[in-house]
Amino acid sequence: MMSMQANVPGKEAELYTRLPNGRMKCTACARLCEIPEGKIGLCGIRGVVDNKLQLFVYGRVIAGHIDPIEKKPVTHYMPGSDIFSISTTGCNWLCQYCQNYDISQRRKVEGAEMTPAQVAETAAQYGTQGIAYTYNEPSIFIEFARDCGIEAHKRGIFNIFVSNGYDTPESVSMMRQFLDCITVDFKGSGKQEFVRRYIGIPDSEPIFQTLKEIRDRTNIHVEITDLIVPQVGDDLDAARKLCRFVYDELGPDTPIHFLRFHPDYKMMDFDSTPVTTLEKHHAIAKQEGLKYAYLGNVPGHPLEHTYCPECGKVAIGRYGFDIESWNLDANNACKNCGYPIPITGRLKARKKNPFQFIR
Repeated sequence: MMSMQANVPGKEAELYTRLPNGRMKCTACARLCEIPEGKIGLCGIRGVVDNKLQLFVYGRVIAGHIDPIEKKPVTHYMPGSDIFSISTTGCNWLCQYCQNYDISQRRKVEGAEMTPAQVAETAAQYGTQGIAYTYNEPSIFIEFARDCGIEAHKRGIFNIFVSNGYDTPESVSMMRQFLDCITVDFKGSGKQEFVRRYIGIPDSEPIFQTLKEIRDRTNIHVEITDLIVPQVGDDLDAARKLCRFVYDELGPDTPIHFLRFHPDYKMMDFDSTPVTTLEKHHAIAKQEGLKYAYLGNVPGHPLEHTYCPECGKVAIGRYGFDIESWNLDANNACKNCGYPIPITGRLKARKKNPFQFIR
């Protein structure tokens, strides 16, 4: 446990319980930190003051960008949408490869002061269709995200979590109040040896349980991503296990994205993932019956496209985050054969939004 900074701002959290020993048990994520007075949980942003658990980053936005929804990556929900992406400091994971480490691994309360209404209004002013809570794990600031999300819905704006899925039944219950879409990002296919060594969690079981909770208790659109790290996080048996889970528990229409690793943070001595390795993972997903598998961070690769499972034609052509062809009819069925493609929403005409950064 860490000691608190002096004069930290914040608001009382909602996801916690009081323990008989006087500590506060945080239920925002699966770490379930038991925090004594004057200390902060591992995430660095939830701590105990005056016998209450405080969310210190409530109303503090460390970064804000206008992104394409496909960058999340989300390909089957509101394609072509512009997204206002925001984050706070802190994280519940300790990923040694994190490309946002200056945000997520910063155990300080920093950022521009923004009320939930101001976050939603900023998204509306820039003409974005959604807000993504991303760059660090959003479940650790879920009370703030929830309030932003409710304000967003008032303006017809949807909400997305880019999440590691290391959640609890309590946090999933709060998601039901505002969340429309979630992309759950596995690392190294969730293999235990990988997540222990490079993430700092005991195992991935809470992620699988979270996905079942979301399936059973919400109507949230789900997509799966899997960061494939060469040498240490590219086990094909682990990938097959993950794909079988997705097929059995979430269904064959669930999109899965295999992302290319690039060296960053504490893993600069690793190479980028070979494209052939990603292709092997894609082949496993197809073998296991998943209809919509994608490669990410490989612009121009043909496996970025959405292919019709019936006729094999390109239903949606992509290059990186851009949609270059849209071969679906008004009901999102393949124009070639009429097969229905499970896409929520119609293609949006993307605007040229200015790059926005808040810190």
